[in-house]
Amino acid sequence: MPASPSSSAQAARITVAQRLRELRKAAGLTIVELATACGWHYSKTSRIENGRTGPSAKDIRLWCAATAAGEGDAGDLIAQSLNAEAMYQEWRRQMRVGLKAVQESVVTLFHQTRRFRVYSSTVVPGLLQTEGYARGVLGIASAVHDLPARDIAEAVQARLERSRVIHAPGRRVAVVIEESVLRHRMADEDAMAAQLGSLLAAGALPAVSLGIIPMSTRRRTQWPEETFAVYDDKLVTVELVSAEVTVTQPSEVDQYLKSFERLRSMAVYGSKARTLIVRAIDALHP
Repeated sequence: MPASPSSSAQAARITVAQRLRELRKAAGLTIVELATACGWHYSKTSRIENGRTGPSAKDIRLWCAATAAGEGDAGDLIAQSLNAEAMYQEWRRQMRVGLKAVQESVVTLFHQTRRFRVYSSTVVPGLLQTEGYARGVLGIASAVHDLPARDIAEAVQARLERSRVIHAPGRRVAVVIEESVLRHRMADEDAMAAQLGSLLAAGALPAVSLGIIPMSTRRRTQWPEETFAVYDDKLVTVELVSAEVTVTQPSEVDQYLKSFERLRSMAVYGSKARTLIVRAIDALHP
């Protein structure tokens, strides 16, 4: 099982915290003296140094001023801190800018990526979603996070637009899903039928490998995991209930790659995968 997906974010935050502690100690200041110089309670200094609270850009500038650190140190630490916080993005905070903006925020990453690996135990991955299915998924996301559904139509189109990258030359896409994904009713019957039919077509694309892990698998070598995507062996995004986590630490990326390979090895492909999809289509109209 991979390490906690938030550990990369915490490790980055700890790196900033350790550097700030070093600056305080080099300046010969106690935690209380540093707090007094910055104008806050000493407990805040302790929380920052222990990585429990991420410092704001203003906090870092005050800290560096109190320890006589250079402006360059402040700039570097601010950049590192912002990067650490960006690794852990709460869904609600992301979606305040609108569902469409969330879809468009990863367009550059999609276009830069040559090899996609995606695993999902819950829904059809966005790269393979049809319009009706995407509308259902984004509608649920809007309701779950208690957000207005004002731009769902625009968000759906943005998702479809970014997904066209899988047809671009030089792309390779490996998708592994649990069979239960085929049965989860994320949209009405017509939309589900269209989505399942689209999966039949997607599995035949030269650049796409679609694997399905049957519910009847007798002996699993990896339990169902949270939805995750690996981009070019360099970056992983993990979907949690409350947030999306970005993992860039090489050792953790490697763990996700190994998990993906174990999940992939349990999946069926080709005619066996098509049989599972056809059964799911038939189940829509018992």
